[in-house]
Amino acid sequence: MSPMAVSRTHSVALIPADGIGPEVISAGVQVLETLTKCDGSFSLSFKHYDWSSGTYKATGKYIPDGGLEQLKKHDAILFGAVGAPDVPDHISLWGLRLAICQGFQQYANVRPTKIFRGTESPLRKAEHGDLDWVIVRENSEGEYAGQGGRSHRGHPWETATEVAIFSRHGIDRIMRFAFETAQKRPRKLLTVVTKSNAQRNGMVLWDEVAQEVAKEYPDVKWDKMLVDAMTCRMVLDPKSIDTIVASNLHADILSDLAAALAGSIGIAPTSNLDPSRQYPSMFEPIHGSAFDITGQGVANPVGTFWTASEMLIWLGEEEAAKIMMDAVETVTGRGLMTRDLGGKARTQDVTEAVCEELVEIYSKKGKGTG
Repeated sequence: MSPMAVSRTHSVALIPADGIGPEVISAGVQVLETLTKCDGSFSLSFKHYDWSSGTYKATGKYIPDGGLEQLKKHDAILFGAVGAPDVPDHISLWGLRLAICQGFQQYANVRPTKIFRGTESPLRKAEHGDLDWVIVRENSEGEYAGQGGRSHRGHPWETATEVAIFSRHGIDRIMRFAFETAQKRPRKLLTVVTKSNAQRNGMVLWDEVAQEVAKEYPDVKWDKMLVDAMTCRMVLDPKSIDTIVASNLHADILSDLAAALAGSIGIAPTSNLDPSRQYPSMFEPIHGSAFDITGQGVANPVGTFWTASEMLIWLGEEEAAKIMMDAVETVTGRGLMTRDLGGKARTQDVTEAVCEELVEIYSKKGKGTG
């Protein structure tokens, strides 16, 4: 299709950051560029930001002065991974990822999980279609609010506090987002995860607000489950689950378990959303920086592809996003997978195969490649 026919352009900030981040973001960009070239109805404009642990070690900052103001100019952010062996994790996380999430009020963290065609779950009875979940994670307060402190350092009575913040406002907005997410899915089923038997203040408020909000969504069937029991349910009865909402800490842990049950943490995406769209939202695979395989060319790019697809949906390009995921699952369905999924393919092998499949799909639709 002629470039003159392109009607929409979306500006995307790229922050590859650390470890395998640059490798998978590069793969993601290659697939996205192939997709937009084949589709022809929209384009993506990328700007690279070299914010990483290397930047921190050289300058003392992950994000330079005025950095968030630069990011605000974009429609979305595609993020790799942050974390380095020689930088304490709490410094890297709060210095980059959480600085963006909290600064941009990306309070809804969305983590879909499913078993891809051609892949195997460690659950012996689970097959493609049996595990298809969306985990909604409160992303702005809860156990990761950053409130607390340390006193009497170095003494036997040294004390550290980590204060979990649960506000009615924060709970209400994430519950509404979760119920609306469940409402849009075929099963209209939501599980509210809690720990109110032990956490008798914040989590009791969490339960109360959930019950109040639920009244406004009578078409959504919902239940409540303690987080420890939820881990058992995810393993023993995955078909009983559809949409899940949980606090910052609980959903962080449950989503990693979900990814492992689906076959690999290397396939799992994340969307950090500002539903008000006042700020750009940020999209990232959840696998982390994985320094043990950095530079080996074996990182699984599928998590980034799925993340990029979720970004396209957020940007209003639903049809292209679906085509992209069809291409990815066609490739996995043929058995072309990286070693974390039991295959032998390299990062670039999977990337090129997905690009080739996109060209094939669009050629059948009667669209060219340029």
